Amino acid sequence: MTTESSVPYYETFSPTQGARAPRAWFRSTAPQLSLNGPWKFRLSARADVAEDLAREEFDDAAWDELVVPSLWQMAGYGTPAYTNIKYPFPVDPPRVPDENPTGDYRQTFEVPEDWHGLTTVLRFDGIDSCARVWLNGKLIGTTSGSRLPSEFDVTSLLRYGASNTIAVRVHQWSSGSYLEDQDMWWMSGIFRDVTLLARPEASVDDFFVHADYDPQSHSGILRVDTDVAARVIVPELGVDIAAGETVTLGEVEPWSAELPRLYRGELRTEAESISISVGFRRVEVVDGIITVNGRRVLFRGVNRHEFHPETGRTLDEATMLRDVLLMKQHNINAVRTSHYPPHPRFLDLCDEYGLWVIDECDLETHGFFDHWEALSNAVNPVDDPSWRPELVARMERMVERDKNHPSIIIWSLGNECGPGSNLSAMARWARERDGSRLLHYERDWSCRDVDIYSRMYATHAEVDEIGRHVEPALDDSELDARRRRMPFILCEYAHAMGNGPGGLSEYQELFEKYPRCQGGFVWEWIDHGLAQRAADGSDFFAYGGDFGEPLHDGNFVADGLVFPNRVPSPGLLEFKKVIEPVRITPVAGGSVRISNVYDFRDLSHIEFLWQLEEEGESVARGTLAVPPLRAGESTTIPLPSGFPTVSRETWLTIRAVLLEEASWAPVGHEIANGQFLVLAPLASVAQRTAVAPRRRDGAVILGDATFDAVTGGLVAFAGVSIHGPRLDLWRAPIDNDRGFAGNPVEPGWRDIGLDRLTHRVDGVGIEGDTWVVRTRVAPAATALGFSTTYRWRATEDAVELTVEILPEGEWSQVLPRLGLRMGLPAVFHRVDWFGRGPGEAYADSRRAAYVGRFSATVDDLQTPYVFPQENGNRTEVRWATLTDPNGAGLRVSGDPTFELTARRWTTEALDRAKHTNELVATDTIWVNLDSAQNGLGSASCGPGVLPPYQLRATPTSFKLTFSALT
Repeated sequence: MTTESSVPYYETFSPTQGARAPRAWFRSTAPQLSLNGPWKFRLSARADVAEDLAREEFDDAAWDELVVPSLWQMAGYGTPAYTNIKYPFPVDPPRVPDENPTGDYRQTFEVPEDWHGLTTVLRFDGIDSCARVWLNGKLIGTTSGSRLPSEFDVTSLLRYGASNTIAVRVHQWSSGSYLEDQDMWWMSGIFRDVTLLARPEASVDDFFVHADYDPQSHSGILRVDTDVAARVIVPELGVDIAAGETVTLGEVEPWSAELPRLYRGELRTEAESISISVGFRRVEVVDGIITVNGRRVLFRGVNRHEFHPETGRTLDEATMLRDVLLMKQHNINAVRTSHYPPHPRFLDLCDEYGLWVIDECDLETHGFFDHWEALSNAVNPVDDPSWRPELVARMERMVERDKNHPSIIIWSLGNECGPGSNLSAMARWARERDGSRLLHYERDWSCRDVDIYSRMYATHAEVDEIGRHVEPALDDSELDARRRRMPFILCEYAHAMGNGPGGLSEYQELFEKYPRCQGGFVWEWIDHGLAQRAADGSDFFAYGGDFGEPLHDGNFVADGLVFPNRVPSPGLLEFKKVIEPVRITPVAGGSVRISNVYDFRDLSHIEFLWQLEEEGESVARGTLAVPPLRAGESTTIPLPSGFPTVSRETWLTIRAVLLEEASWAPVGHEIANGQFLVLAPLASVAQRTAVAPRRRDGAVILGDATFDAVTGGLVAFAGVSIHGPRLDLWRAPIDNDRGFAGNPVEPGWRDIGLDRLTHRVDGVGIEGDTWVVRTRVAPAATALGFSTTYRWRATEDAVELTVEILPEGEWSQVLPRLGLRMGLPAVFHRVDWFGRGPGEAYADSRRAAYVGRFSATVDDLQTPYVFPQENGNRTEVRWATLTDPNGAGLRVSGDPTFELTARRWTTEALDRAKHTNELVATDTIWVNLDSAQNGLGSASCGPGVLPPYQLRATPTSFKLTFSALT
């Protein structure tokens, strides 16, 4: 057994030494000095190099400079590495490899003369993963817990009005690395702020704001505990009381994510003034339901890692604010800080703008999961008493730092560590310190230490069982009965990797159907793609394996609702629609039902605008009078009347938009929408005269279409060369098809050979006024196939194609797609369509796409997923045109609709590409005109495509009409 004394400090179970007791993070009028900026830096390959950096007289002139805060891999010192579960070092806790990259930092600074006599604290807000710190040649301590602050009292070592030297040695690997296996890039350095704080005599060292709310009387109960005598002053409330005194206030406005009411005040001593933000709220579990201020809440949440494509986990405030604004603008109301406490300024923004927060401890030991039984020395830290002091300390450091944020309503013990007695110790400490919040942890499904039953990636069927309280029983009947009385959340669901997720609306229906099911948190907020430039100058986002890591998990790190540059993905737009807090639905008899599904606020901040569109062209618009419904209320009102006469397919769209500017969005920002079909497309009854096909020079001419008389294929249309169309079953697999943690369908597709179809012509000929081509489409090495017949018929101004598809053999696999692929010259790069848009949509992810007329270039239709895959599908397309800059080209009409994709490369090229910069435009626009595509699902980590959205091999017939535009 390894003893503490025989190993270096960075391999002890609790490396932090010499640090002050944890306390709240706050802003004060007392002096402070930021030590951010360029520091001298050198990188060594091992941790056991001489500690020469600590000497004051050490000459660091030959060292490089590195900006603090930052991560040294992002500055070119070593390389990032990504693993999801597996530790990138041998599992031999608490030991780490000799090959342990170590960064040495040095900085000189001057402390003002007038600080003399003041207690001075050196604070590090985050160092990954373990550090030793010296000041003016003297060791002041060590720190671990990468995403947690450490403070050191340096009063006795400082020289006032003179130069001081700080030296910091940072190790990439330490015992703490075993506790920080958090599904992200492994990176190192002083990555958060470094600050010197002056603490005047009799100043407040720590305080705790208790701001309770009584939902019955609407009164607020305020008490601020401090370690020294102080005054609590909140001018708006008329409060001027001594710290420690409790005051009950008449009616106050409570804090919630929807109405984040903060009362600004100060904590005052003779020495300083500390800013405080008081948000009154009460968090409870009542009758098995999470309530805030007496009302059930529904989490429409996301998991958020701290990430920037150029700086890694080092974020500036503008980036944090960008995240908060994007979340609010997309109807998100909750954040789980996966899997560590964020920068404290992010929590300030959650307080100010309004987001429920699950604050998660800096703890995950996922890499032990495969070793509990195999290695006697690989005991999981959450069940090994040797680790208990460190784990409890991590919980203490998080709670003490963040305890004054009203946005935090739940503490999380950590993530994916399995069960263990140390979690119980952490939970006991947290309950004793703060009884005003709930406790969460997912990987002990007995829920013995927490207040919430939490799961990851439970299927829709499982959620339905849990909602009905009929989930499988625990062996312990007492724990089982306790858990069945608990509220339920999905702390992770709808894995947003690549194209997807699908099935969001079905989850939301369950959350709204069962009171116990209180929503969830999509995994995750942002793709962790690192901005890189290829040798040819092209830009792309890198993922696991792109830096030569011998062990990595590929693009599993790119699984967010926003792309690395924070551009919203189609998945985020779909999520916004699914979770919209206002519902606009049709009612029989020409009425509309407006439902307020906010948890707290009424609809006085919303205006309802309507627009009537005939085949996508606006013909009338106005404002719908809707009363300011209270939360949970609905009303039915008549639809607008007096519409102009219309004769083509006509839709009424109602949009709920902000009536006034909000802190997070401008006037007119759309919250929700609903669409109503006013006039269905009229069936054509006119019998158009057919144009007989004729043979000429080895070709068959049929209206504007020219066919090869031998192969039967279309070779030109209105004088323009054409490739195809012919049957296509393949799509470049999406991450959910590849099913990293779910049930993959891609291997079965490739095993059958859907990516290598062969086409055989069985017969061609003229049958009356129709050109008929009979084929068999099948992959090699299998008896499976599709008998496919193309029937072409021309009228005076169009050419009609009817495709009849008959499966042959026993098809057990779902199909990627079923439709036609054709190629046009690259000049036809403008696309206009009438159908759903403007963004991409698929069978189980289409709520955000509405019916209208849209325009885009072929390039605009592409969605740049970090790992290239099927994308850009437009659904329920009535007609589409592909034209050149002069407006000439091709129009395709459905009977009634089709699915449309168009791109400058083939599906095979998209399939081969590993990064976006590998997609090279060709001289052909490749167009898919599909009867259907398989759904998206969430099988990259979660359930696959639900049965209604699975594309099965069944007899299919669909019809398209082609016409020339000149």
